[in-house]
Amino acid sequence: MASTLTEAGVMKIAQLAHLALTPPEVQLFTRQLAQILAYADEIQAVDTTGVAPTSHALVPDGAWRDDEPLPSFERAASLRNAPDASRSAGLFKVPKVL
Repeated sequence: MASTLTEAGVMKIAQLAHLALTPPEVQLFTRQLAQILAYADEIQAVDTTGVAPTSHALVPDGAWRDDEPLPSFERAASLRNAPDASRSAGLFKVPKVL
């Protein structure tokens, strides 16, 4: 797969992605993408016979702990240290995020 990648192929990919590439960028990306595809081919060649498929990298047994409630901070103490807190409502004031 990696050997069939050409500068024309990279330019087609750039066109589909609405990217304007300079000639040096086309050459650079052709080389880089060819290396990525060669590595993907190398990974595909690894014999995975007998390896069970996984949905994630975590080990399913022992990776999670039971959810145990723990005491938290008292609301009054937390509000006492918060700038511009509404102590009567028991709420923190935070800046708007738009």
